[in-house]
Amino acid sequence: MTMTIRDEHPEDIATITRLIAAAFEHEAYSSHTEHFIVNALRRSHQLTVSLVGVEGNEIIGHVAISPVTISSGASCWFGLGPISVWPGRQGQGVGSALMKAALAELQRLGGVGCVVLGSPDYYGRFGFKPHPGLELPGVPQEYFQALSFDGELPSGTVQYATAFEATE
Repeated sequence: MTMTIRDEHPEDIATITRLIAAAFEHEAYSSHTEHFIVNALRRSHQLTVSLVGVEGNEIIGHVAISPVTISSGASCWFGLGPISVWPGRQGQGVGSALMKAALAELQRLGGVGCVVLGSPDYYGRFGFKPHPGLELPGVPQEYFQALSFDGELPSGTVQYATAFEATE
């Protein structure tokens, strides 16, 4: 696989929207609104990182990162997700490559840490871990994980952007 990773371009948006919808279509844990969320983040200028994996001229994956707020006032923290790969391309390292590139870009932009809601087995491979004292209300602790780039972890309640409430 010869994949390149780059920032999204305006002409990529329709493909990214279809890709995200397809990636989550059969996921039982999904709200099936992930593509609406990314578009709402983009419209509200809260899509801090939006990278695509491209093979040839085809977009095969996408990752989004947006700011979060923490009740303790900790700043420069972000939320990863969604990360999406076309169903026929999953399990081939596309998501892992996008994850590593997105976290590197977030650090380059001055982010001090990132949270994610998802599989501990998958996200743990990239250094994410549940941390007592850092919570997302209504979510079991083991599925809400954090990665600090400077070693310090804030405590408090995390809130994602209001775009995460998008349903269309």
